[in-house]
Amino acid sequence: MKLNAVNQARWGRFRHNTRGYWSLWLFLLLFILALLSNVLANEKPLLVRYQGHLYMPFLFNYSETTFGGELQTATDYQDPFVRKQLDSQGWALWAPLRQSYNSINFATAQPFPSPPSRQNLLGTDSNGHDVLAQMLYGLRISLFFGVMLTLLSSLIGILIGATQGYYGGKIDLWGQRFIEVWSGMPTLFLIIMLSSVVQPNFWWLLLITVLSGWMVLVGVVRAEFLRTRNFDYIRAAQAMGVSDRMIMLRHMLPNATVATLTYMPFILCGSITTLASLDFLGFGLPLGSPSLGSLLLEGKNNIQAPWLGISAFFMLAILLSLLIFIGEAVRDAFDPSQSR
Repeated sequence: MKLNAVNQARWGRFRHNTRGYWSLWLFLLLFILALLSNVLANEKPLLVRYQGHLYMPFLFNYSETTFGGELQTATDYQDPFVRKQLDSQGWALWAPLRQSYNSINFATAQPFPSPPSRQNLLGTDSNGHDVLAQMLYGLRISLFFGVMLTLLSSLIGILIGATQGYYGGKIDLWGQRFIEVWSGMPTLFLIIMLSSVVQPNFWWLLLITVLSGWMVLVGVVRAEFLRTRNFDYIRAAQAMGVSDRMIMLRHMLPNATVATLTYMPFILCGSITTLASLDFLGFGLPLGSPSLGSLLLEGKNNIQAPWLGISAFFMLAILLSLLIFIGEAVRDAFDPSQSR
């Protein structure tokens, strides 16, 4: 798809910001690694050929009898008997890291949390789970949560801000009063109260944070619609009988898109920080879920194991720094004063 002259100039300004440009590629690399966490870190083989048949254990569960065992339970691929069967009557393709976020390394000679070793490159936590595998799976959940929260909150904020700015009057007045009241609701206290009633999960946390985070873009979009609703081409479209929805979507929303896009990387950064903070405080994902905030909590509770806190800190610091650099580059790309 060929870009027009305006978008080509914006892309050129984005590429001119070297720090933001390379941060985008590094972020995409982290995003791809997070998507492939099941393939990169798994205690189950990716592909098994046994007695002439092919199996995919990382996608499907097979009983131990499938590989010559006597039990109908799920196969433990770390069992020496099972591994001997696979080696003698076939072959197995393993993941680069033979540990998942919830697998326990019973073969280590060190007590948990064990320090970094050849089996666990970043060590294990107090439950024997591999830290590197938890970081990969936790990064995937954090990115999914952040992207979904950013998209949903931006959609709601743009809709409400556009409605207030276009119609003005009492709709704008009552809308602003509602936002002032709603923004004063303590999100953390609301999550604490709900935690005593229901078990928080991914969707509960997403719903609560969306309800409290949709106001970020309302002011920006509202101001842009208030500015453009009195332009001559908007008045002409209204006089010609064009519907309000068409005017808002086709003629006014593109003007607000510039400000919206420049805010989105920063909203994504705040969304990831929100989930990590809730997990660190113990009000986030269910116990046992892979999370960067849980790793930070492990580092706090195990001062004698510095690799836990350091690993989680550097992962969050790198991820959030990349998003900030990308946001700054997007802001410069859409800034007309940076045309040189």
